[in-house]
Amino acid sequence: MPIMNDDERAYLSLAEARTRLDNRDVSSVELTQAMLERIARLDPRLNAFITVLSDSALIAANAADARLRRSERSSLLGIPVAVKDLFNTAGVRTTGGARILADNVPHTDATVVRRLSESGSVLLGKTNMMEFAYGYPHPDFGETRNPWALDRTAGGSSGGSAAAVAAGLAYGALGSDTGGSIRSPASYCNVVGLKATYGRVSRAGVLPLSWSLDHAGPLTRTAEDAALLFDAIAGFDPLDPASARGDWPTVFPTLNDGISGLRIGVVDEMFTREVQPDVQATVRAAIEQLGRLDVTLESVALPHLDLIAPVIGTIVQAEATSYHRQTLAARPNDYSDAVRDNLRLGATILAIDYLDAQRVRRLLLDGLNNALAEYDLLVYPTQPIVAPLLDSYTLEPGEDDAVLDIEISHTGLANLTGHPALSVPGGFTNDGLPVGLQFIGRAFDEATILRLGYAFQQITDWHKQRPPLDG
Repeated sequence: MPIMNDDERAYLSLAEARTRLDNRDVSSVELTQAMLERIARLDPRLNAFITVLSDSALIAANAADARLRRSERSSLLGIPVAVKDLFNTAGVRTTGGARILADNVPHTDATVVRRLSESGSVLLGKTNMMEFAYGYPHPDFGETRNPWALDRTAGGSSGGSAAAVAAGLAYGALGSDTGGSIRSPASYCNVVGLKATYGRVSRAGVLPLSWSLDHAGPLTRTAEDAALLFDAIAGFDPLDPASARGDWPTVFPTLNDGISGLRIGVVDEMFTREVQPDVQATVRAAIEQLGRLDVTLESVALPHLDLIAPVIGTIVQAEATSYHRQTLAARPNDYSDAVRDNLRLGATILAIDYLDAQRVRRLLLDGLNNALAEYDLLVYPTQPIVAPLLDSYTLEPGEDDAVLDIEISHTGLANLTGHPALSVPGGFTNDGLPVGLQFIGRAFDEATILRLGYAFQQITDWHKQRPPLDG
């Protein structure tokens, strides 16, 4: 194979990097050095990382190369990755994007971090995020800028992970998703984001926002890469009370099993609800591309979609305040204004309001299950808007969460129901801003949504485009 420069190495897919490592065309040290060089050069503009682990990353890369020379094989062996800074990392600070945890150094790894390490991956660092994943940046850490437009946000709350992957600073990254915090940044940054079924990926050692809505999952450039990362981190964990027991096969080997005959429900309401005209045109064109595959596309209606944002808002505020109440009482001024205000509002939610939200949640679950009894999966825009301008999440006292409500209305359904959801690149607006297409599948059927995402990316090339950072 021809010799690659560092930028070419940085934009390999994870699967391509895996092949080149196995063929000894490149070393893990070379891949890691390429990533670290780009982080040093580009991250001052992006603010995608809170902590960069240059020394330990190179030590891990050297160890991976030694294993590769012994012909050891593992899906992630020698692959440089990053994790959102709410996953505990032993001996490395985990801030949650918050002043309160600025000096927090865990003694143990989160389960998924341990599984990444056991797979032989190389941890490059901890990525930036909204404070405690609550949708608002703390001024101590600031927002992550979007690689496609530096005057726009990478999204929340896993924006650092999405920007790192989009900018060629990591081959994959982990994020968390409570109302869309993996899929929204994926849409805004032109990468793939997978929120797996509730319980499929352990949250042990992950700072919580809302225990009944929180999910963890991968952000990558391709659906193929998402399958590789998902297989490495998924599985039952007794340390997570919500972890699901089941004997599910790995999904990566099934990507080529085909999608012929799949019945896909197109949720028309989500193509018009708060959708910007440029986004609507872009996603409709993406649906036309999807129609080139051997699948059936039919319109489908879901009930109570207008209730997604208020229901999530009630549940998150109540559960987040329960977790933070002691720290909020002891150190209120160390929270950002927006997070502190929301935590205080959470203390005013009545038990009957919380229970009513859970009852509506059940109605949404029943409606989605009824649709998925007829269709193999559903499709609609990941987000109805392009990446918001910087400071869109920074609220003045009394301001409404207009942007967050719009975002959650599109991504929050799968959090409320626990179904797997995948965002894949779905094109660009006339201004060159990315748009995502979202697939929602049946519970514990990550294999089908990843197969469809993989097939879709075989006939489109949006995921191969690079943001204008290197010119």
